[in-house]
Amino acid sequence: MTDELTTRETTDLIPSAPLPADRNPALVYLAALAPTGRRTMRHALEAIAGLLTDGRADVGSFPWHQLRYQHVAAVRAALAERHAPATVNTYLAALRGALRAAWQLGLMTAEDYHRAAAVKTVRGETLPAGRSLSSGEIAALMTACVNDPTPAGARDAAVIALLYACGLRRSEVVSLDLADYDPAAGTIRVLGKGHKERLCHIVNGAGRAVADWIALRGDHAGPLFVAVNKGGRLLKGRLSAQAIYELLTKRGAEAGVAPFSPHDLRRSFVSDLLDAGADIVTVQRMAGHADPATTARYDRRGEEAKAKAAAKLHVPYNGRRMI
Repeated sequence: MTDELTTRETTDLIPSAPLPADRNPALVYLAALAPTGRRTMRHALEAIAGLLTDGRADVGSFPWHQLRYQHVAAVRAALAERHAPATVNTYLAALRGALRAAWQLGLMTAEDYHRAAAVKTVRGETLPAGRSLSSGEIAALMTACVNDPTPAGARDAAVIALLYACGLRRSEVVSLDLADYDPAAGTIRVLGKGHKERLCHIVNGAGRAVADWIALRGDHAGPLFVAVNKGGRLLKGRLSAQAIYELLTKRGAEAGVAPFSPHDLRRSFVSDLLDAGADIVTVQRMAGHADPATTARYDRRGEEAKAKAAAKLHVPYNGRRMI
């Protein structure tokens, strides 16, 4: 952010008294989002509020309705110097959401809103995040779980099975209840982003892993996945998203698998289905994506395909001759 902007144009962006929560555009916008999206967009808006006020305001105290085109353009320029295009565009999407709420609340004119929201996205492309796990790595993870005779081993195998075979997000796994699972049909009902429900099919090894876990868990109502203490006793509390991350880290270390994120199993799900010949629209529906373009961004087969293609070329060089 330039000195001129911070000294001349942002001094009027700190209100003497913050708006109440039900009149604060950013808070109204965030309240309408799903919990997972809310965390991301709140982080983006916190960063923007700090950027425009040199850290003197946050989401709750920043006067979003006072933003104009020049402020948004300055934010775009500053973010573009620090972040990848995809990150900048996520931040701008959050800002447009707050501006839209300001207009809908009657705090901005339509003209001011449309001018401010008209700032273009940042163009560019970076290498895709994350990676796809190989079939050998998936097998090693499952073996590590099988080698653990405690209930945690069976639970972790079922978690990994659903993350990979159904492409579930961490938040979707931890929100599952036993009632969502239909063993006769071999399906599980998943509540995804935007409160959209979908049915996932659990077959072969994934079905056996889930059945083994439920045999230990019992058929009482409640969360499908619960915590297990060090003594192997099942607790009542629902497994947390952080616990999913930790159990994957643990099983990965036991299996000798290179570091990976929970979302990498979802990327593997998409990549392996496409590699097996499933059409992208079907994979999109299975993953719970609203747009096939989103599904395509999860495909991690590209570098492997390029490496195979590069290997088809032969450079006739055998090394230097020693004198």
